[in-house]
Amino acid sequence: MSNAIETKGLTKHFKDFSLDSLDLELPEGCILGLIGENGAGKTTAIKLLLGILAPDAGTASVLGRDISGDMSRVKEEIGVVLDEPGLPEKLTVRQLGKIMPSIYKSWSREDFATCIRRLELPEDKAYRDFSRGMKMKLGLALALSHKPRLLLLDEATSGLDPVVRDSVTDLLLDFTRDEGHSVLISSHIVSDLEKLCDYIAFLHKGKLMLLEEKDALLEEYGLLQCSREEADRLEPSAIIGRRDNPYGCRLIVRKDSLPRGTKTQPVSIEELFVFMVKEDKE
Repeated sequence: MSNAIETKGLTKHFKDFSLDSLDLELPEGCILGLIGENGAGKTTAIKLLLGILAPDAGTASVLGRDISGDMSRVKEEIGVVLDEPGLPEKLTVRQLGKIMPSIYKSWSREDFATCIRRLELPEDKAYRDFSRGMKMKLGLALALSHKPRLLLLDEATSGLDPVVRDSVTDLLLDFTRDEGHSVLISSHIVSDLEKLCDYIAFLHKGKLMLLEEKDALLEEYGLLQCSREEADRLEPSAIIGRRDNPYGCRLIVRKDSLPRGTKTQPVSIEELFVFMVKEDKE
């Protein structure tokens, strides 16, 4: 299986922030969730992949093409939704649908009409009068309607209510039923990505803390409630995160490093991310 996205040591320095040596792989036909707090570097990573920013070090390829070369052919095959879609304020959905065939050779009026219907967007309302959630829905409809092989979505579920987020999830799952389609989606709403993604990457303060297949991640880690004495007897390498309370300890643990027969509870992706971030801060 080839990779839709591959980065090695991808680095970008700013005055007060650095995305440091990012190593990512997104296999074709899969969805990778890039999880991180606001300011963790998610948008920077996506802008590097799109060529909006130039890296200071490292390499990256998108759909088999090095981002340092000519990306013009590949960009036709990438659907993008950034945190701010930046569409003309006065245009309506109907007017945008008429303009897009002149921008994308592979524009599909049928796909666009289907997305607009499923996302319940008004066709004759000016973009400037859209709520944030409606703007994100329109950005997604546009991204899906020119036959892309790869979607790059930056906080695409931000500002959407739970019912609409569920509709967006269904759209993305339908998209990846084609094995040649892939999605990189960033979000700080971890529960959305937990339902959607095949792979999970944790980004914190510009550093990649973890990249793993979601099912393997949930199998590898567990939640353990125990006394402080029991926690102190465990191998330090088994403990990812620890919270002491008046009744004992709540631990995130590597299950294969525990004594035989130790019972753990399932841990969610959100719990795992929060524990890892808090441990790093401490």
